Amino acid sequence: MSEALVDREFGGLPEEIDPSDAFALLGNELRIDILRAMWAEDGGPIAFSELYGAVGVDDSAQFNYHLKKLTDHFVRHTDDGYELRHSGEKVIQAVLAGSFTGHPQTTIDTGDPCTQCGTELVAIYADEQLCIQCPECEHEHGKYSFPPGGLIDRTDEEVLRAFDQRVRHLHCLAKDGVCPECNGRMRTTIEREGDCCLSASVRVEHVCDYCQHSLCSALGLGLLDQSSVVAFYDGHGIDLAATPYWQLKWCVSDDPVTVRSHDPRRVAVDLTVDDDTMTVVLDEDLEITDTERPDISAWPDDPARS
Repeated sequence: MSEALVDREFGGLPEEIDPSDAFALLGNELRIDILRAMWAEDGGPIAFSELYGAVGVDDSAQFNYHLKKLTDHFVRHTDDGYELRHSGEKVIQAVLAGSFTGHPQTTIDTGDPCTQCGTELVAIYADEQLCIQCPECEHEHGKYSFPPGGLIDRTDEEVLRAFDQRVRHLHCLAKDGVCPECNGRMRTTIEREGDCCLSASVRVEHVCDYCQHSLCSALGLGLLDQSSVVAFYDGHGIDLAATPYWQLKWCVSDDPVTVRSHDPRRVAVDLTVDDDTMTVVLDEDLEITDTERPDISAWPDDPARS
């Protein structure tokens, strides 16, 4: 979309502003109240008089001064009134999520066994991150961002379910080349050196070219929405979408991973249910190049395999 079209349709592009100045603009409680009031109106547009009444401040001159400070950078002024820009929405979303103000800490018993030693896993929440960890062998089953708002009005089971869905979503975006933080270009590589929260020697690294946001995971985490993998688990009566990723060894460990070749890069991941295994072969872009199954016709007669 051209700048001229943006100007005509959306009220113009905001001038570039230094990040420190942008944060300084938000350093006033009344300005946050203005953004909150606009958010309550689904982002606008809202007339000046309605916005003034919604904020409830006594001094109209003071209100007008602070509204003008927000306009262009966090608020857009149109013929229909005032509405939030995307940057203003992100600020209020962060406030409501508790990212700026909430710093809770808690521990949740998952009821699920560690994929390494079988001890019950715990979910440890601190510093806006949730870590699924084994208290016995200390193997981490993933540590990812989870804004404090995710804890509000949810039972422990609901928190874990929400976290599982968030992790899947974050890595789905990253694998597709979209940064979940800024929408910039995400680069994906298979790494074999350095440290990671999974203690995995073979892992996936996603790094944003623009904001440098990064995610790491076991290779299998990107397979959760692949049709061949979903069908394999369906065949065993398992709904993969309803199975927390930390219950799947290939999502939290490099034990099921074999590097088959370096040029071209081919990596195999073994997915095992009971004594049945499907091997998924990936290229350097984490695209499936092949799936391998044992010769079913060679199995002895067994009603469980029919």
